[in-house]
Amino acid sequence: MSNTYNFALPLVQAAQAQKHVTVNEALARVDAVTQMRLVNINVVAPPAATDGMAYGVGVSAIGDWVGHDGEIAIYANGGWVFLLPKFGWKAWNENTNVPMVYDGVDWQPEALVVSIGGAATFSRIAELDHVLASAATSTTIDMIPQNAVVYGVTARIISEITGAGVSSWSVGVPGSPSQYGSGLGLALNSYAHGLSGSPQAYYGATPLVITADAGSFSGGVVRLAVHYLELGRPRAV
Repeated sequence: MSNTYNFALPLVQAAQAQKHVTVNEALARVDAVTQMRLVNINVVAPPAATDGMAYGVGVSAIGDWVGHDGEIAIYANGGWVFLLPKFGWKAWNENTNVPMVYDGVDWQPEALVVSIGGAATFSRIAELDHVLASAATSTTIDMIPQNAVVYGVTARIISEITGAGVSSWSVGVPGSPSQYGSGLGLALNSYAHGLSGSPQAYYGATPLVITADAGSFSGGVVRLAVHYLELGRPRAV
């Protein structure tokens, strides 16, 4: 056996010359994949790199990556070495700052679990710093995507809420304005921690609504986070 099973690390052979080359390549691979961080995925042209940097090779790769579509390219000892990722491998995408799971064909961002056929369950957070409108209610963009199952909504005041007659606020959705919290504080770092109770399915894209208990808002910024689940269908055949 000249390579290890999982990461294909090169092994030093008996009476091998230049043993340090093999050892250094193995160390570079270990450094790249033990806590795997890919600079980016679907990259087709070899970039300038330093030892240990790793990329997910895209389709129709060129240059030194020709013939390595779908593999992981690791820069080691001044050149590129390649690994074929295995089902279930996990990596961090440095470009998007999200975790990924390999399903045997594609890297699935933010997947909790994946199937051989490409189906996946995704756990996501949508975050937004919302500047309150000068009104009694303030509505965000559609933070909850279509066909999402929401566990809850959290929030943090990052700029004090002000407004004549306002002593507290609530956060919810159209038709249920206090679903995720009410009687909430106005001061810097006040927060909301609202659970759906039973996971709530939203079949259409939906905004959040912030409502004053009385009077109207005149200022303030709320950092909102929607914690939700999405289902990914098996890939097309």
